[in-house]
Amino acid sequence: MDMDRSKPLLSRRRLLTGTAVAAVPGVLFSGSRAVAQSGVVDYPTAEWQPASTSNSTASDRPLSYTVDRVIIHVTQETYGDTLAIFMNPQKRVSAHYVVRSADGHIAQCVHETDIAWHAGNWDYNTRSVGIEHEGWVDRPTYFTDALYEQSAQLTAAICARYGIPRDREHIIGHYQVPGSDHTDPGPDWDWVRYIRLVNFA
Repeated sequence: MDMDRSKPLLSRRRLLTGTAVAAVPGVLFSGSRAVAQSGVVDYPTAEWQPASTSNSTASDRPLSYTVDRVIIHVTQETYGDTLAIFMNPQKRVSAHYVVRSADGHIAQCVHETDIAWHAGNWDYNTRSVGIEHEGWVDRPTYFTDALYEQSAQLTAAICARYGIPRDREHIIGHYQVPGSDHTDPGPDWDWVRYIRLVNFA
């Protein structure tokens, strides 16, 4: 497997849409994966739900690569199906965090020191933290108050940790990644509200 490729073999959209893992209950709720592991997560209130190590690149950021971006995604899947996809070693996709719509609950899937495969651009993968948000770009009801508030607190903590400015130049949508064919988080994502929440967190 070529870990240094700039584009995945299949598009992230294809992987996250229409390919829900059949064995979701067994994957999500078996063993220690269903239990938060204290001392493992980078964000204190996150639950550790590790992506397959086949879906990310081990690293020692920020020593190996400067972290200077947060990339905002929308899953185009449910929270549970997204976690199952990230746990599947054949999917070749991951993000550092996933935020649940109903209550803003946060799962961490890849350590921030490591490189998640979320941007579809190797340079942006190396320099960013990727946050997935449960929902669909054309269903704004998924963008709940809890999702915005908890995600903004997470983004603020990431920005503080790496000295990332809390602005739209450094907190970007997936659609802004060079070479991306994605539209997320979509036109219904309230950027003004989100950046305000990040700055007041």
